[in-house]
Amino acid sequence: MMELRYNPITDEWIIISSETQKRPVLPKKESCPLCPGVLEMKHDYDLTAFDNRYPSLKLDPPQIQKDDFFENAPSYGKCEVIMFTSDHNSSLSRMPFGQIEKLIYVWEDRTRDLMKYEKIKYIFPFENRGKEVGASQIHPHGQLYAFPFLPKRIQTKIDAIAKYKSKGECAICDVIKHETGENIVYDGESFVALVPYFARFPYEVHIYSRRHISFFTEMTSREKFDLAIALKVVTSKYDSLFDQEFPYMMEIFQGPVNPQMKDFHFHIEFNPPKRDKVNVKWMASVETGTWAFINPLTPSEAAKSLRNASYSI
Repeated sequence: MMELRYNPITDEWIIISSETQKRPVLPKKESCPLCPGVLEMKHDYDLTAFDNRYPSLKLDPPQIQKDDFFENAPSYGKCEVIMFTSDHNSSLSRMPFGQIEKLIYVWEDRTRDLMKYEKIKYIFPFENRGKEVGASQIHPHGQLYAFPFLPKRIQTKIDAIAKYKSKGECAICDVIKHETGENIVYDGESFVALVPYFARFPYEVHIYSRRHISFFTEMTSREKFDLAIALKVVTSKYDSLFDQEFPYMMEIFQGPVNPQMKDFHFHIEFNPPKRDKVNVKWMASVETGTWAFINPLTPSEAAKSLRNASYSI
């Protein structure tokens, strides 16, 4: 079963996909389907991207039966797997800096290619790291979803951009100007990493581009270089914070496409589930049901801990 179903109560599209139930979950290293020569990649590789074997969205989705009352649609779109490295034991935090820089070029390439499909409205690269956030594979990799609609949280961001224009030009540009040093984790030439004043998760970190750009495709080579530094610093600080592989959800937000939205400010969010070394911050009813998050740690305390954590380039 693959189809999109519209929820008229919340004005959002839901993806129904039974294919995702078939994916292997946390296989042993010797049977890892993402290692060279096992399943997906028959030969060694550096970085690569390929279609997800268990997609929720496809460019040639199966036909659906229309409902008499409810609105539904074919699961049009694209789901890709993006391999960060062939090294099973690596991660963003441990990869050589140059490998992260090449990964950014892969994200740019996939964005440029998928923009060509007129029915694609939003391109969303992301990474789930750790079993705490539901990662099904340990091998360092990310995914990319290309949606035929604007997901609900993206629409919320767009509405906030329009609302903020009554006060200023861009909310993120103004946040960068007004964030105090106590919340800064990494202060770079082209990108700044910080625990935002309004953080929802205890060790949430946002990476903002200093220049108002909307897409990977607008970045200069220097900006891609600086973004690689920011990603390396943040992820290695995460691992050294509690001296363990730190789980997180990394979400990359670009502007909508077809048509392109230039008001959107490119940014990356890290949403880790950890509240301390041993405890996980579970999303309870009030947060899941209302989006009203409760953060048990002040952003300045979290930022201080991350600033003091070691990192490597």
